[in-house]
Amino acid sequence: MNRMHTLFAAILALAVASPLAAREPFTVGGLTAQPGERVSGFLEVPGGVDEGARIPVTLIHGTKPGPVLALIAGTHGYEYAPILALQWIRPQLDPNRISGTVILVHIANLPSFLGRTIYYSPVDGKNLNRVYPGKPDGTVSERIAYVITTEVIERADYVVDLHCGDGNEALRPYTYWMVSGNAKVDEGSRQLALAFGLDHIVIDTHRPNDPQASIYTANTAITRGKPAITTETGQLGQTEFKQVVMALRGVWGILGHLEMMEVLDKPLPADRVVWLDRYEVLRSPETGLFTALVNPGHTVAKGTLLGILSDLFGEKIAEIRAPFAGVVNYVVATPPVSQGEPLAMVSRIQPEK
Repeated sequence: MNRMHTLFAAILALAVASPLAAREPFTVGGLTAQPGERVSGFLEVPGGVDEGARIPVTLIHGTKPGPVLALIAGTHGYEYAPILALQWIRPQLDPNRISGTVILVHIANLPSFLGRTIYYSPVDGKNLNRVYPGKPDGTVSERIAYVITTEVIERADYVVDLHCGDGNEALRPYTYWMVSGNAKVDEGSRQLALAFGLDHIVIDTHRPNDPQASIYTANTAITRGKPAITTETGQLGQTEFKQVVMALRGVWGILGHLEMMEVLDKPLPADRVVWLDRYEVLRSPETGLFTALVNPGHTVAKGTLLGILSDLFGEKIAEIRAPFAGVVNYVVATPPVSQGEPLAMVSRIQPEK
């Protein structure tokens, strides 16, 4: 009897000491990953006032405890470089080497991806990155946002919303660091931005603070007390190797920073960051054709002519000029524009202290 008691106690002690025994399964929607398991499948967005949708997701649930990192690509379906980056990184994330859990949202906006549309869903005409935290009874974009909010963002500790220049945008790579006033969250987001490694970081202090009107993907995490960033790593919907690798490098940098995985060739943060402390998105006053006269990354003086807006007959409607001296983050590089849509973004370089 004593021998049996001793054996039982030893088995119990081993079970308690085992990381696998201590780790619980991780569930998102209808997907469940056991410790040491990689699981892929779909989050279902039920039909409602319009058709439903599916969100392809992978869970990589590590054998060791650690944070939950959500990596979200395809918020805009024509932004291909980050979508490809998550496909490339999926088989490289070994759950037996990961501390914590990684949620890969491969394509947040599948209707836009399959429809090859910029900005807007072909189903409801809405921009997914403007409807957060979404509604369970709204249109399809709002329902997608609701599912991502409740099943992904609210399950995560850190969120990275991976973007690139949409099919109409020529863009110089940069990261948004959103400052909310919550010192702990803001510092966490700042460290994510530095770890991602892009050498231009826009300081954004104008995002809403209401969790029920968060509007943007990353801001939805921030208003819920979770560090988050938005990254921009490519342009014009291109799939060039260097643009995909830029997103991959950023993800590896964050995994190393969060100590979720031993990265043997850990990317270093940018040697010198250009901080951009003010920005303005210039929007089209009319529907017509835009011809850009500057390239992304150009530094411009106040009043520099950025481009010409013409009507559908080729007559000039407006000259689009830089509102202040700074750097061009992106310009629209394809002719068609609708009233109210972006034409260019200019940011001011923060003076050195």
